Formats: sequence, C-alpha cells, structure tokens
Amino acid sequence: VSSKQLLPATTTILNPCRTTFILKRRWDPLLHKKNQKPRKMRAKHFVYDLVEDTLVKKRENLEVVLTKYVEGIGQKGDIVSVNRNKAYNSLLLPGLAVYKTPENVAKYTKTEAELDEVQHSSPFAQRTVNMLERLTLAVVMNKDNPWVIEPWHIRVSLRKAGYYCNDNCIILPEKPITGPDMQKQNKEFYVTIVINGLERAKVKCRIHHW
Repeated sequence: VSSKQLLPATTTILNPCRTTFILKRRWDPLLHKKNQKPRKMRAKHFVYDLVEDTLVKKRENLEVVLTKYVEGIGQKGDIVSVNRNKAYNSLLLPGLAVYKTPENVAKYTKTEAELDEVQHSSPFAQRTVNMLERLTLAVVMNKDNPWVIEPWHIRVSLRKAGYYCNDNCIILPEKPITGPDMQKQNKEFYVTIVINGLERAKVKCRIHHW
C-alpha cells in the first residue's frame, strides 16, 4: 500500500467572462446529406457579424436604501435606483446608503415621528436653495418714472434668470425700496424666496436703472 496521501478532490469552478462576444455567420454553410462528409467551408463562411458585445452592455441600476437625506436623490429610508458607479462611490462608500435587503428596509423605515418632522420638501429643494443663494439677481428699474419695488418686480427678474415662482413666495425687506435714485445704483438688498412652503432661500438682488 502506498504511503502517499491522495490529493483532496476539487471542483472546477468556471466563472463567466464579461469579455464575451456573440457572433453570427453572415453566410450559413451548405447542408450535407445524412452520413455524408460535411462540405468544405469557403472563406466567406468565416465572416461573422457582431450581435452583442457584453463588455459594453449597459449594466442595470443598483437599488439602495438611503440612511440619511441626500441632496437631489431622496430622504432617509427611501429606496432609490441609481447608476452602479454612483451607488458605490457616492452612496455606499460614504455611508449614505446600504444595499436593499429586507433587514435594511425595515431598519431604515421612517417612524411616525420622522414622518411628521419633514426636513426637506423634496429631494431637489436644497439644491434649489443653494442655486438661488449663489445668484446675484439684477433688478432693472425705470430711471424716469417713480417706483416702489414689489414682489412682481422680483418675480420678473427671476424669470429672466431662469427661475419661476409666485408673488406669494417672495418676501421683501421690511423697509420699502423706492426710486428712481441714482445713489441706489448697483446697491444690493436681500429678498427671501419660500420653496414649497418649507425651505427659505436668501437671494441677493442688485438695482440697475434703465
């Protein structure tokens, strides 16, 4: 009896390769009769058309559960579907989200108290606040006729800058701003824009006489 020990049996595992090309013959080879030798293929039978390149195939989005509010994406407990690279680099690695599993969904489901305490009216509300607060709004006023700045002046100026809001969302300074007054040319003041009745953005305005 040999003293050598037998090697343990191993199972060969074949992992699918992502660099797979699915091809199709442009010209099918001719058929041959039963029990006859196949006909010799010509050069044209080795011409293939590409059907699918799995390397460039778009991968499906990844569903994750947010652990806290993420600007432009959602609130805590929301299940969102995002690009895989963005999910890994911007959400999972910083700890802003976890993989969607029944345990994580139950863990991060909002309680009644959290539902009542709404911090953001929408995923894009805070982004809108940030954009408005970076803006210097040009308010063009008449240099000949008397005027008092009203909410509709701000609404029209915002519309020219690409923002749309109602007059009741605009809060002006307590002290009225009147003109024309060339001493107020290029002078700045702030107005408050209320977004969805919750968020508030302080917008810097600058007077221009025309």
